[in-house]
Amino acid sequence: MDEENLRKRKGKHNREEDGQPIKSDEPQTMSLQKQVGLISGICMIVGTIIGSGIFISPKSVLANVGAVGPCLTIWAACGILATLGALCFAELGTMITKSGGEYPYLMEAFGPIPAYLFSWTSLLVTKPSSFAIICLSFAEYASAPFYPGCDPPQVVIKCLAAAAIVIITIVNSLSVKLGSYLQNFLTAAKMIIVTIIIVSGIVLLAQGNTDNFKDSFKDSKISLSSISLAFYNGLWAYDGCNADNCITFAFFRNLPLSIIIGIPFVTVCYILINVSYFTVMTSTELLQSQAVAVTFGDRVLYPASWIVPLFVAFSTIGSANGTCFTAGRLVYVAGREGHMLKVLSYISVKRFTPAPALIFYGIIAIIYIIPGDIDTLINYFSFAVWIFYGLTVSALIVMRFTRRELRRPIRIPIVIPIIVTLVSVLLVLAPIITAPELPYLYCVIFILSGLIFYVLFVHFKFHWAQKISKPITMHLQMLLEVAPPEEVTE
Repeated sequence: MDEENLRKRKGKHNREEDGQPIKSDEPQTMSLQKQVGLISGICMIVGTIIGSGIFISPKSVLANVGAVGPCLTIWAACGILATLGALCFAELGTMITKSGGEYPYLMEAFGPIPAYLFSWTSLLVTKPSSFAIICLSFAEYASAPFYPGCDPPQVVIKCLAAAAIVIITIVNSLSVKLGSYLQNFLTAAKMIIVTIIIVSGIVLLAQGNTDNFKDSFKDSKISLSSISLAFYNGLWAYDGCNADNCITFAFFRNLPLSIIIGIPFVTVCYILINVSYFTVMTSTELLQSQAVAVTFGDRVLYPASWIVPLFVAFSTIGSANGTCFTAGRLVYVAGREGHMLKVLSYISVKRFTPAPALIFYGIIAIIYIIPGDIDTLINYFSFAVWIFYGLTVSALIVMRFTRRELRRPIRIPIVIPIIVTLVSVLLVLAPIITAPELPYLYCVIFILSGLIFYVLFVHFKFHWAQKISKPITMHLQMLLEVAPPEEVTE
């Protein structure tokens, strides 16, 4: 890296002391771009939530409750829970204005160990596996039209998913603004297919296709375990409801409004989409469908049914882009706090984006794609997310008593985080109680294994480890043209 250029970029304070004016076309500090407004914030949360989930989860939700009425009720209840959870994150995000989502909240409430375990699990398990799941869903829908009458080869799906990860990582590494523009475009594209399905369903209802809604609670399977598992699958479609908090620094003033508008909008869309599905399919037909949205398109939009897989692909790639945008910031914060390699906290001196963090995140996601498939990844890792969701919301309760001095621009009734915490506990325990499997034990062991790395590399900071990491950091810094931020302004 040219030493003179870097000195010019980081010479703000020296020029101020000399009384020299600062040119307006120069960056003020070596820090991340902050160019996300209200519209982009709403698009980010809507785009991250509405992705592959609404095209995958309807079968699982219906299978657990057995009837149309309870199914629609579960979708509405999941929306309510997602909204309550987002309100908790809104208070946390405006009270602790640091990027990184749950990480700084756990750090403030419980100290470094729970925060480290969250970053350990998120960076190596939940975030990249979620990215991989969404990109695999994109690959399946994008490749389906080229293999009519049969399933696409797995090698094609995996290669296409890997290509999607690479492209999304490059786009977000080049520019925050470019990633936002791409997100806005893909959100508009996905809303087209959502609108097509919803409008088609309303038209069909107006034409009298209501037979599947008669006796809608008949043959339902209502029990604690079935409701819990239905919630588990429905909430997968709402994953990302805290996405705006992961980039609180990017649109602090617009955070509450983007959540209040975004999540209820998503909830209404999900309910109407499910209603549309049931206008053309019975419960049995929906459960037998390999791809619910494609079946809907074949029955309603033929001969233009090709529109469905095309725009579902847009929907999933948009969700993947939003996931990459937010999760890359989490890697950045963990690196800045010394819980991961320091180079992960560096930013591009030309683009002002957390390029090393984004690249690291993309590489881990590709690794998950190679041996994994959608169902395995969801079943194996999803419940780990709710362990830390519940722990984070409980942090809000704890800080009501331990951090009274913190300013709270948004203050929600304490009953809300209590409810969300209890539901999170239920969601974690339900799959273990109803269908105990060894993978859940493996996942817990992996989370706790982070303690070993914390003690060795974070708490004691052994000298030999720093000797190894220092030259690696130096060479990566020169290769990627990155540098530590001059100051953190969050």
